[in-house]
Amino acid sequence: MNTPASPTPPASSAPVRLLIVDDDPLVRAGLTLMLGGDQGIDIVGEGADGVEAEELVERLRPDVVLMDIRMPVMDGLTATERLRRRPDAPEVVVLTTFHADEQVLRAIRAGAAGFVLKDTPPARIVDSVRRVAAGDPVLSPAVTRQLMARAAGGGRDDRADRADRARRRFGQLAEREQEVAVAVGRGGSNAEIAASLYLSVATVKTLVSRILAKLELNNRVQIALLVHDAGLLDTDDCGGSRLG
Repeated sequence: MNTPASPTPPASSAPVRLLIVDDDPLVRAGLTLMLGGDQGIDIVGEGADGVEAEELVERLRPDVVLMDIRMPVMDGLTATERLRRRPDAPEVVVLTTFHADEQVLRAIRAGAAGFVLKDTPPARIVDSVRRVAAGDPVLSPAVTRQLMARAAGGGRDDRADRADRARRRFGQLAEREQEVAVAVGRGGSNAEIAASLYLSVATVKTLVSRILAKLELNNRVQIALLVHDAGLLDTDDCGGSRLG
């Protein structure tokens, strides 16, 4: 497989505890086979629906949940929303057959750290799980553009109301935090933001953490959506996004 994966973690580094949730036992078996051989990932359990996911998270304390969207009993979107409300919430990566739709957008707004397609090469899924566990959202530039377009949908009144709410929330930030938030919305990495704003990378990380806490957001993707809703990005700003 030609897709590059993250470097093998050092032996002293604890493996990422992963829970796989999908109603298709063949998909679960395939994912377990693909991912279980990576020494940086420890598959701690499997679930067939959102209810099982909640029970398993409570018992097994995974770092990351790889979550299918369409499942019986409780779907993956509802499960994601419920899991992300927990004080000890695991990160969630949505597993889907769709490149981008309103369900993926709902999952991102609920706090999912990104998503991978079911036909994604195994090395990329491994890389995605590791990155999410490290606090780095996984969302491709193309998907970011599609999600922004979807988020901007609706009638003129809906867009105006959403923009007004977003600007009020954005106004809660200090000036430097606002600058960092817009830079995140443009897809800048911490290093790129630091260089453009003449800050240290450590300061950028601190400011991003403050933004997330002040606005009660879960990850950088949600910051980007808020900045977009507030109308603070140029049309082409999403084109070079590196949110994932």
